[in-house]
Amino acid sequence: MPKILIYNNDTNKIEVYTRALTDPMPYIDGRILTVQEFRGSSNSDILWTTKYFMKDFNAFRKIWGSPIYVGYAFKRIWQGGHTGMSQHYAGLAMDIGQNLTTAMRDKMRIEAINSGLFSYIEPRVLTPTWVHIDSRMGKPACSTGGYPLVKSGSKGVYVMILQDALIYKGYLKGTLDGLFGPATKTGVINFQRAKGLSADGIVGCNTWKAIVNMF
Repeated sequence: MPKILIYNNDTNKIEVYTRALTDPMPYIDGRILTVQEFRGSSNSDILWTTKYFMKDFNAFRKIWGSPIYVGYAFKRIWQGGHTGMSQHYAGLAMDIGQNLTTAMRDKMRIEAINSGLFSYIEPRVLTPTWVHIDSRMGKPACSTGGYPLVKSGSKGVYVMILQDALIYKGYLKGTLDGLFGPATKTGVINFQRAKGLSADGIVGCNTWKAIVNMF
């Protein structure tokens, strides 16, 4: 059964759950979003997201008033399928409504915007056959957008992306836990040295770009 890491925005702690694919995601009301729906085509045995993103989906489902088809949600960065610093890799994005008519998708997009629940809703011109919603967090490290700076003491889904990438490429050994501790800092420094970057153990714009470009 998949392990699910949830960053609890209220406590600043990482919660760990084990759920069957047919079970609802943590913090989801009833069965409006199952583990399988959130995992989608990833087939990963570990998933992550935040408490607030799940609660926001609950609220939007109530606004919409009927089941929401989720075509794409979680992906691990090394599995690809999305570009750049995608919020799908953070477990903070969903592409929904692929089974709706164009008119109904337009209505869903407008309701998502008006709800104020999400940080970003992609415009129709970019996603004409689905509605992209995400709850990205923090100030982007790059002026063009993307992931926030993470460093020693950081916690959460962006640390999980970082650890997952470094473990997959062999720069970090250990458990993916969303906690930026000494081992993660050493992994970052080793990566930075290998890529000719300033080896300060801080993941800012240039380091994020180098990580993303590995995949």
